Amino acid sequence: MSEKLNFASDYMEGAHPALLQRLAECNTVKSVGYGLDAFSEAAREKIRTACEAPGADIFFLAGGTQTNAAVISTMLRPWQGVISAASGHISTHEAGAIEAGGHKVLALAHVDGKLCAEEILRCFRSWQEDGNRDHLVMPGMVYLSQPTEYGTLYSLAELEAISWVCHENNLLLYVDGARLAYALACPENDVSLSDLARLCDAFYIGGTKCGALFGEAVVLPKHDTIPHFFTLIKQQGALLAKGFVTGLQFDTLFTDELYLRIGKNAIETADMLRRALIERGYVLPIASPTNQLFVSLPDDKLQELSEQVIMAYVEKLDETHTLMRFCTSWATEPEDVAALIQLL
Repeated sequence: MSEKLNFASDYMEGAHPALLQRLAECNTVKSVGYGLDAFSEAAREKIRTACEAPGADIFFLAGGTQTNAAVISTMLRPWQGVISAASGHISTHEAGAIEAGGHKVLALAHVDGKLCAEEILRCFRSWQEDGNRDHLVMPGMVYLSQPTEYGTLYSLAELEAISWVCHENNLLLYVDGARLAYALACPENDVSLSDLARLCDAFYIGGTKCGALFGEAVVLPKHDTIPHFFTLIKQQGALLAKGFVTGLQFDTLFTDELYLRIGKNAIETADMLRRALIERGYVLPIASPTNQLFVSLPDDKLQELSEQVIMAYVEKLDETHTLMRFCTSWATEPEDVAALIQLL
């Protein structure tokens, strides 16, 4: 066991106690497999209600990369690619999973992890107006994350503008919600689950980083958006035999609005740390309001902190400074934040 303070990511802990209690209570209940069980169906109904999307199809997968690969590969045609911010997870930390599935990631410039509607339209028009477009990869989808890889948030107005551009130009809109609970708990957020269901063709509700042992819930607001998706998930080796374990977790997360509340601790502890960093003169180059804080650390301070704190490396800023990430979670202890502040 490491004695260092650990702020490396938001999936360092197991699961919220309510989920563990429910898993223990139902441990010997015999359930049918592949997500066809009563727990999973109850979770689907609760998610439909929360999203105000009574006709939505809901599927449970194990992890974020697996989910992105399954959704993108089955929604796009063979000649199409997916537009993403250059910082997007599918463009960086997924080991080329989308390209391995036969679809190019069309990476665009971004501002603090966010794409804008104008840049998306410019990308599509560039393909549309190119006399050689039949030799090029056609943009077929836009991929966003809420929050982004930099912890920033799309506003409702920004998301509505992107949705309008997408649907005016027959582009699918897909939102990665790996950290969605932290967006929903953030006071600066004005995008709800029902907004996502109204504006997107597909999105997923993250569990792995938001209090579950593992699992993500894919929401397809319109029924049969991906025909035979169950079979396609199986074909990709992504269908869990014990799917009831994921279903039971999401049934619990969507009981008494736990999912809407579970991110609050991460936001509050991140706020504690953010205030302390600013008060002590540290530079935060990215104005992230959620649970990821990006800090420019002098290399000598980084070396000193690294002896007692685990952080995530982002990039080298210059000869003497490195951009590092501190990440809080649903389970971060305020005492650990206080200890880190003392080290700062």
